[in-house]
Amino acid sequence: MERYVRKATAEDLPAVLDLIESGRRIMRENGNPHQWGDSHPTVEQIEDDIANGCSYLLMEDGSAIATFAFIPGPDVTYAVIYDGQWIDTDRPYYVLHRVASAHGQHGIMTSILDYCFTKTNNIRIDTHRDNKPMQGALAKAGFHYCGIIHLLDGDERLAYQKIIDSQ
Repeated sequence: MERYVRKATAEDLPAVLDLIESGRRIMRENGNPHQWGDSHPTVEQIEDDIANGCSYLLMEDGSAIATFAFIPGPDVTYAVIYDGQWIDTDRPYYVLHRVASAHGQHGIMTSILDYCFTKTNNIRIDTHRDNKPMQGALAKAGFHYCGIIHLLDGDERLAYQKIIDSQ
């Protein structure tokens, strides 16, 4: 079982969309029916992620088992945080968005984060209050809960950050 990450290409769009739909089903099965609804992320968002070189696939034995967007900050929705504060507001950071996997996969966040932390030492991520599996994965990975942010449409999200300082 060899896992590796690669950038998604335009030819990967159907696979990315299938993984996003799988992510929706997994969220609903785990008591989180509202985070993505039926229309988020949009096909246009995924196409933009791919065109901008920010869409990635986690591969295992030649098959795509997860997708995510890994985007250099700043993220406009992270400019204001309520009921808390970011660990650090001065250093550059990356944002992890649109994480989704095939059903029945395990250790996805560990594999994704292992890759992402080879590119940066400062990652921010947000999730819906009902997304208990993601909250658990972030806690296990050593992320710190920082407070509440609001998406552009006003929806509330729980915000997390992890910084790995060089020794």
